[in-house]
Amino acid sequence: MAFTGFGKGAIAFYEELAGNNSREWWHANKRRYEDDVRRPMEELLQDVAEEYGEAKLFRPNRDTRFSKDKTPYKTNTAAVIFGDGGGSVYLSLSAEGLHVGGGGYHLDRDQLARYRAAVDADRSGKELEAITAELRRAKADVTSHSSLKTAPRGYSADHPRIALLRQDGIIGIWAHRPGAWLQKPAAKGRVLDGWRALRPLNDWMVEYVGDSHSAR
Repeated sequence: MAFTGFGKGAIAFYEELAGNNSREWWHANKRRYEDDVRRPMEELLQDVAEEYGEAKLFRPNRDTRFSKDKTPYKTNTAAVIFGDGGGSVYLSLSAEGLHVGGGGYHLDRDQLARYRAAVDADRSGKELEAITAELRRAKADVTSHSSLKTAPRGYSADHPRIALLRQDGIIGIWAHRPGAWLQKPAAKGRVLDGWRALRPLNDWMVEYVGDSHSAR
């Protein structure tokens, strides 16, 4: 079936889950999750597959093995589509609304080395500056998984692009607050608008960073 919007109860489901994050509550409300959240997300991802490829839809269960927080379920549903060459697009629905983003998030060591070399180089570094400026004009938050407090080894603290060099990757993301629009086909339009605006960033990733060659 084609995507017609998320269910009317999708936001309420995650609002209630935040205060009732237990297996008992989840199983009592699983049908709400399937009808209002998971099925519409799968339909949306199927609709965009021809343009963007197959998505990885993350499981709702949290991995609590190494976490002090033992709540069993994630308070969002999310999916990612990895393109060839290091870029990606991302989508997340939670009580806060719809987050649409992409780029290079938390790069592997070999990718990070190539990313920083490209930021350092004058031509490719200025290209990235122009791309990030355009994303900010489009109201995206341009950020990364984490950022060093000092210059990375081998780079000067007064480098003209030091803020980009400190990052361990680069993504653009839009946070869309909840509203009736989520229940309509137009919600897919916001996803596609964001992903298409990220195309120059992902193209830059393909040209200068590429896939990881690190052993996993």
